[in-house]
Amino acid sequence: MIAISLQSGSNGNCIYVECGQTKLLFDAGISGLMAERRLEQHGRLIRQVQAVVISHDHSDHIRCAGVFNRKFRLPVHATEPTIEAAGGRDRLGKIEVQHFQAGQTLDLGDLAVETLPTPHDAADGVAFVVTDGSRRLGILTDLGHVFAGLGDAISTLDGVFIESNYDPEMLRNGPYPWHLQQRIRGDHGHLSNAEAAHLLHDAAGPHLKWVVLSHLSEQNNHPLLALETNREIVSAHLPLHVASRYEASEIFTL
Repeated sequence: MIAISLQSGSNGNCIYVECGQTKLLFDAGISGLMAERRLEQHGRLIRQVQAVVISHDHSDHIRCAGVFNRKFRLPVHATEPTIEAAGGRDRLGKIEVQHFQAGQTLDLGDLAVETLPTPHDAADGVAFVVTDGSRRLGILTDLGHVFAGLGDAISTLDGVFIESNYDPEMLRNGPYPWHLQQRIRGDHGHLSNAEAAHLLHDAAGPHLKWVVLSHLSEQNNHPLLALETNREIVSAHLPLHVASRYEASEIFTL
């Protein structure tokens, strides 16, 4: 199994996962052209992707789902409340959607996609565990808070993209108004660097090969700060990476 972050952050999210003959995209928050070009940088073709799976209705995760569907003929998998909250066909355009229910496992070719309901402030948000039956990859962003069962899921993983969204001091002293700061640090917002680090420290199992810190805030975090905070808490033997807001990552392999 391989995975590539095509972009990560409030300016757009999209992750590519490949195993055997199955190729999937998770979230559609970047343009079709950008996704196509960034996949080509790694020798992959977007027209060989079989589906795009949407985590929730916020625009940085869903805004280009209609384009992916119409231009590249990618079936869109999402919950019905997610599509409705994103504006449905009025906003996404003509789009073919295959609905699933939060908590359901999707069988997509060589992969099973477990969907984990999250308390993030979306209509019906989910995170993902992607498995081929032996290897397990977590795509865990926009989590809200460390909810029941999250640590158990992490303990089973071989690789994980996990949000490390903000530094509390940068948030406190930054440009965001108080109500937005409260939303970010609240139970329906995001995990801070330290929260992500403590979660990994407490829950990471013996098979976890790498961690990609994801969905970093542009205003309230910095890649080096996220790495330093996590490195202070997480095992020194666990490789840590940061997903970029501006370019595709390297290929991560399981």
